Amino acid sequence: MIRNYFRIALRAFLRNGVYSFINVAGLSVGIACSILILLWVHDEVTFDRFFPKYEQLHRVQSHTVTDQGITTNVETSMPMREHLLAADSRIKRYAITVGQYGLLSVDHKKINKVGYDVSESFLEMFDFQMLSGDPKTALDDPRSIVLTKSTAIALFGDEDPIGKTVQVKLENKDDLKVTGVIADPPTNLSLSFDFLLPFSYFEATSVWIGYARNNWNNTAFQTFVELQPGVSAADVSSTIRDIVKKNNPASRDVSLFLHPMSRWHLYGHFENGQEAGGMIDYVTLFAGIAIFILIMACINFMNLATARSEHRAREVGIRKSVGSSRKQLIAQFMGESIFMVVIAFALSMIIVQVVLPFYNMLIGKHLAVDFTSPLFWTFSLSLILITGILAGSYPAFYLSSFRPSSILRGTAGAAGKGATPRRMLVSVQFAFSILLIIGTVAVHQQIHYLQSREPGYDRENLLMITSTSDIEKNYQTLKRELLQTGAAVSVCKSNSPITRIFATSEIENWTGKRPGQHIEATNIATEYDYTRTMGIHILEGRDFSEDFKSDTTAIIINQATVEALGLRDPVGDKLQMWGQTWNIIGVMDNVLMGSEAHHIGPLVMSFDPSWSSTISVRLPQGDNLPAIVTQVGEVFKKYNPDYPFEYKFADADFAAKFQTMNMISDLARAFTVLAIFITALGLFGMAAFTAERRAKEIGIRKVMGASVASVVLLLTREFSRLVVWAFVLAAPLAWWGVHQFLERYPVRIGMPWWIFPVAGVTALLITVIIVSAQAIRAAVRNPVDTLRRD
Repeated sequence: MIRNYFRIALRAFLRNGVYSFINVAGLSVGIACSILILLWVHDEVTFDRFFPKYEQLHRVQSHTVTDQGITTNVETSMPMREHLLAADSRIKRYAITVGQYGLLSVDHKKINKVGYDVSESFLEMFDFQMLSGDPKTALDDPRSIVLTKSTAIALFGDEDPIGKTVQVKLENKDDLKVTGVIADPPTNLSLSFDFLLPFSYFEATSVWIGYARNNWNNTAFQTFVELQPGVSAADVSSTIRDIVKKNNPASRDVSLFLHPMSRWHLYGHFENGQEAGGMIDYVTLFAGIAIFILIMACINFMNLATARSEHRAREVGIRKSVGSSRKQLIAQFMGESIFMVVIAFALSMIIVQVVLPFYNMLIGKHLAVDFTSPLFWTFSLSLILITGILAGSYPAFYLSSFRPSSILRGTAGAAGKGATPRRMLVSVQFAFSILLIIGTVAVHQQIHYLQSREPGYDRENLLMITSTSDIEKNYQTLKRELLQTGAAVSVCKSNSPITRIFATSEIENWTGKRPGQHIEATNIATEYDYTRTMGIHILEGRDFSEDFKSDTTAIIINQATVEALGLRDPVGDKLQMWGQTWNIIGVMDNVLMGSEAHHIGPLVMSFDPSWSSTISVRLPQGDNLPAIVTQVGEVFKKYNPDYPFEYKFADADFAAKFQTMNMISDLARAFTVLAIFITALGLFGMAAFTAERRAKEIGIRKVMGASVASVVLLLTREFSRLVVWAFVLAAPLAWWGVHQFLERYPVRIGMPWWIFPVAGVTALLITVIIVSAQAIRAAVRNPVDTLRRD
């Protein structure tokens, strides 16, 4: 029986070559799109789930109440660690960490790597795969270092690194012993590093540890806790909430809470103290797109199968008249559907393998199909069965419902009875395509608007170099040589690059402060020439100058600070921060340093040459930029010989902020095009069938004097109505979706009304072009040939 079903299915597949090709092509593209999207979705939803006990791991975060709202910080202060275990016995372990950027050297090999200083329990909490060493003791010695496998290979090749010495240069040079090697962490993990150092080493060698050890306002550390099994994070959060308030009454209104590791990536965005989504929004969106694309491919199959039903009506009638039951017919048509899905799935896997390298470049990941995974084959078989049943259900039940007597008399009207459901399904396809077009254009417009925001500084020809201890020692000489050789127009140093915010503090007091008022401000620490180097306009007052010795207690604020504090005559006024009184000597223009989607907040710039992480170099204008960069590099190598010359351009770093948004936009655009392709492919098949079914009618109309144009209009009118109904269905849904998307951004465009008619007209043009091509082909045929057909 099954063999006979297979033979009939193969015969039907080969007999209807064009329609079989359209069905298989649509299904294979739809399945391939769905697989590609779901690969990305799977990578995102498994983010930070590398560890078996990830449900017990949490990060201590804080909410701070200010006049601007509640801000959420992932970093905490150092003295807090001493109070965690005492606050709640359900906390099994804690680990405090601080990021490091260091030069690792072995003989003549030197590599710049990113690492963490971590407390001893870190490797027991986060159970990375330890290739060498004991996770319980690897970080006990303050002069030890743990390497990832790739870092160990880069330094030692194939040699066993355990017990060997690595020279580490952070603030000083030290020889540290390798006590462990761990497997490289997976890419979908928030904790990304190349080496680990004991936190005790940081405490023994850091210059600013004395300031941080007992300072509750210095939030430069990440703190993690492991809870006892089965303990609720919400319950523990309630016991640790007021640790800061109890131990630092004069601090800002800060409350602590635990954020589960399972939610770091997907639910990492907070608005006014509440979880406000994150990557989960995009995961949900693209999972929905994957499902809808698959449904659209299934709709194509159902439409063409039911449309072609009159060609198989006699087969159904004869088989029923000789004893075939409806169940057998349903099984036959379901089998044909699954057979076509198997072929489509095989082709889709070829498409996936061909496209995957380009897809990985687009999304910035290294995804692959694991053919050895039982999960993959379970998913594949489920996909084939579900898709086959979904695509074949309506044709199977529809075709098997024909009565033999009606069929053999020629009165079954197979195609006509199925016309209404087909029209509805085509309208659904177009509605989804219109929805995607509107959404994609809205996303693109929002990203373009954010990228076009005035940053308040000149991004062009601005070079940023991470500072080191050698650069700090030789800064004045280095700066002077860069200026004298013409390699730079201006040079400055600061505690952060112009494209990032590294520090914020509360403005403790100012003229006109109201009781209970709290204002948080971005901190920039710099020396001379900052505004000149960055191209920032001074609106009032002056910049820091060597002509004024009092500038060591001076600050410059931005226009947003003036507005937030309500200062009438800011220059000459005073502020209090960090327990010290500062004189306002100038007001500068607002500078976009933080999130590109948020309003620019208050900023206070102080004169502090000792607090430095970045050297910024304004390059001269000219066509020979690579040569100028090389010249700058030679100067830096002269005064910073141990480190490779690594730099970033401010415009490139600014653009990097949009990496995720651009990736989402590119993905949406790509899958919108593919969804339209699938819809167009199904429309092509439907139009071709309609033209064929109405061939005699077209022949009679031509004999009666109808023109080609009138015949084309006759056929296109039917499908154009479907597009109009699709637009009516999609427009309100698209308006709601775009509104919800834009609400995520404090800085956003207005509702772009014009994209609605553009999307509708685009769908209509696609319909007219495809249907017209088939209509013209039918209209130019000789009426004699069509009227002679049975």
